[in-house]
Amino acid sequence: MFTLNVNGVKREVDVAGDTPLLYVLRNDLELTGPQFGCGLAQCGACSVLVAGKETRSCITAVSDVGDQEITTLEGLGDRWAKQKQLSAEEAKDMLHPVQQAWIEQQTPQCGFCQNGMMIKATELLESNPHPTVVQIKEAFTTSGISPNLCRCGTYTAIIEAVQHASELMAKRG
Repeated sequence: MFTLNVNGVKREVDVAGDTPLLYVLRNDLELTGPQFGCGLAQCGACSVLVAGKETRSCITAVSDVGDQEITTLEGLGDRWAKQKQLSAEEAKDMLHPVQQAWIEQQTPQCGFCQNGMMIKATELLESNPHPTVVQIKEAFTTSGISPNLCRCGTYTAIIEAVQHASELMAKRG
């Protein structure tokens, strides 16, 4: 039995310690943001934030997470509200600026990789609120375990969405 802190809520799961976090999130907790892409941590579709750092949940065992905070795509709005110290009423149904930017910019085509792209963008913008295009490209290609891959090739739209999210975050700062 493991107790996970997922999107600000303690959740108990009865699984083997070597169970991939992705399987627990999707199958036991019914969170569908993280996607199974490659199963080898090579594409980023399964990404979540663990203690604020992008983590590939397909290769991360539940036992390796401990009591660290796990944020999925579904929890980004609450993460933003908590960072901005908003009341529960103010935070109700709030989207994270990254999610809002993805919608406003109509970024995805098929959308399969977008979970990982938004998770990586959130990690980047939390550490660098005003990244250059070069820094955005580096974040998505060389800063993690492997590049975040988009099978549709919407990389230009993703870069523009990150820039837009940066602007939204500055306005809401």
